[in-house]
Amino acid sequence: MARHILVIDQGTTSTRSIVFDDAVFPLATAQQEFTQIYPRPGWVEHDPEELWTSVVTTARQALSTADLDVTGIAALGITNQRETVVLWDRRTGRAIHNAIVWQDRRTAGVCEQMEKAGQGALVAERTGLLLDPYFSATKIAWLLDNVEGAREAARAGHLAFGTVDSFLLWRLTGGAEHATDATNASRTLLFDIHRGDWDDDLLKLFNIPWSVLPYVHDTAGSFGQTTPDLFDGPVPIRGVAGDQQAALIGQACFRPGMVKSTYGTGCFALINTGRTAIASRHRLITTIAYQLGGVRTYALEGSIFVAGAAVQWLRDGLGLIASASETSALAAAADPDQAVYLVPAFVGLGAPHWDSEARALLTGMTRGTTRKELARAVLECAAYQTRDLLDAMRADMGAARAEGDTVIRVDGGMSASDWTMQFLADILGAPVDRPACLQTTALGAAYLAGMAAGLYPDPETFAATWLGERRFEPKMLEQVRAQKYRGWQDAVARTLLRP
Repeated sequence: MARHILVIDQGTTSTRSIVFDDAVFPLATAQQEFTQIYPRPGWVEHDPEELWTSVVTTARQALSTADLDVTGIAALGITNQRETVVLWDRRTGRAIHNAIVWQDRRTAGVCEQMEKAGQGALVAERTGLLLDPYFSATKIAWLLDNVEGAREAARAGHLAFGTVDSFLLWRLTGGAEHATDATNASRTLLFDIHRGDWDDDLLKLFNIPWSVLPYVHDTAGSFGQTTPDLFDGPVPIRGVAGDQQAALIGQACFRPGMVKSTYGTGCFALINTGRTAIASRHRLITTIAYQLGGVRTYALEGSIFVAGAAVQWLRDGLGLIASASETSALAAAADPDQAVYLVPAFVGLGAPHWDSEARALLTGMTRGTTRKELARAVLECAAYQTRDLLDAMRADMGAARAEGDTVIRVDGGMSASDWTMQFLADILGAPVDRPACLQTTALGAAYLAGMAAGLYPDPETFAATWLGERRFEPKMLEQVRAQKYRGWQDAVARTLLRP
């Protein structure tokens, strides 16, 4: 019997494929990095053909490592970098331009003009998002306006738009499926998250034709099947979710008030708000967490642009460490009397500030400051930024927040650091749970596909099987916590000052 799930985890810097067994345990993994393309300062692109090759290569490698053929795979799940835009020709399946990545800032000026024209209110009301080049719509418009013949081809019905999941679905199914799921659709600035459909007014606002849009499915359901030539037989595709929503599912955060926080290059924290799409009063994003059986569950999301990237800066930019693993020991040995803060606004500040002009600031240094204190400041800044997000989430949810659900479930590379996770618990004043399986993004996609295929149980039963590897309880005195956080707030205020 087919008792395994194949997951494609297509990320920003690499693609992974993982085979999970019927107990949702990862058996085999294959990973491949791909080229980051920077045509101009602030522009970030990927070659769609290289993405596609990395998907097929790693999927075949993972199946080989697990010693499985297609008959052992019950379903395939996809999770992907969100907001990244691909436009391709329906007649050939070839992209008309490189993919424009979510990090790309080429349309910042357009977003600023639209905001000044008062169009941000409509966007926020319908989509839960902010007018920012981070999201997909202005990228689509840029491609239509700047690739020769693109608008004419779109009007003729020859072009298809998709976030990366849609492009992969098209290729995997041989062009039979032009689709996405509700979580990815909710990141485009074109999708009404309350009605659950593409929005005419927003399409007109961004000058994007209906003809390029994919069909929007539930997060778990039928997305067609792969062509037989890819894996020596067809594989049903049964689950799709954007990476951060997939991590929320992988962390089994199915009850309102539950929070997951992922620490990778940046940090993305999501809090489940249930059936209610809460409009943030603190510049968080309202988004679809998942959609099952036609029913949407929502989340508030806070995006931090720099978390693990600050550790990379310490290593590659300053040359103060040889490897990221050194930072915890250095931080533990730092002088506790030195109040050194790093506000890592290397590319501006994300939520709740959303200030693209802010730049990084290091404060509190003395002649006695060493690389130990700098390492501590680098690790601490991820926790302080998470505190900013969590305070905003709690304020937005108010009475809707489930009582007692104050535990933060963490994943991502930085979560492996005991020192960092203990400081996170201390500065939040809340327990922090690290899961037994840190591959939560892929785990979420596996669960969605497996549930739709009848291999995995309902969400409540799945949640009961969630395993934690370690819980970090807050140990810091409230007086010390408040003092440290005031120092952080002062450093952020200085960063936001304009000359």
